[in-house]
Amino acid sequence: MNNGFSAAILAGGPARRMKGVSKPNIIVGGEKIIARTLAALKDLFDEIIIVTNAPAEFTPASGCKIVADHYTGIGPIGGIHAALKAACGDAVFIFAGDMPLLSRAFIKRQKVLFESLNCDILVPKTGTSVEPLHSIYRTSILNLLEEYLSGTNDNAVHVFFNRVNTRYMELDETEELRNIFSNINLQSDITLIEKIIREGKA
Repeated sequence: MNNGFSAAILAGGPARRMKGVSKPNIIVGGEKIIARTLAALKDLFDEIIIVTNAPAEFTPASGCKIVADHYTGIGPIGGIHAALKAACGDAVFIFAGDMPLLSRAFIKRQKVLFESLNCDILVPKTGTSVEPLHSIYRTSILNLLEEYLSGTNDNAVHVFFNRVNTRYMELDETEELRNIFSNINLQSDITLIEKIIREGKA
């Protein structure tokens, strides 16, 4: 495959704030987050990549390409690099591995917008908040990213955005979008997400 979209789930490793638990393997709504994510992405992408430094936890993920970071200890930007390097598609839709409420309709909408724009990265933005881990990255920026990571640059993803043609998907702040972009950092986040699922808001 030489074109089209790949998807990449940044699964990372054990989360310190969650007592070492692998966040994609946390159960919400009766199933693991990784299972919910794969169900949301099914049929929307030509390939699905899981970027993780604990590959043994995800080998049962049927049909996924599993890769590790090349640049370690630098946060999500290292996972983005690994995804771009492993992808067969012209663009990679990057997802955080701890976002249990992904919306297929919104993902489709974002893909359509990206295809209509001549940009390197498309990032959702609500108010002043951006979502680099629900964004689309063109694989052609890989060399620029490797140059960036080889230097003494800030490893915050949003800083790299200034080095390439980044466009923003300007969105109104709504409950639906808050749910879509919600992720898990604390035990209380799990409780909130379970409530959203029970109330049928996801």
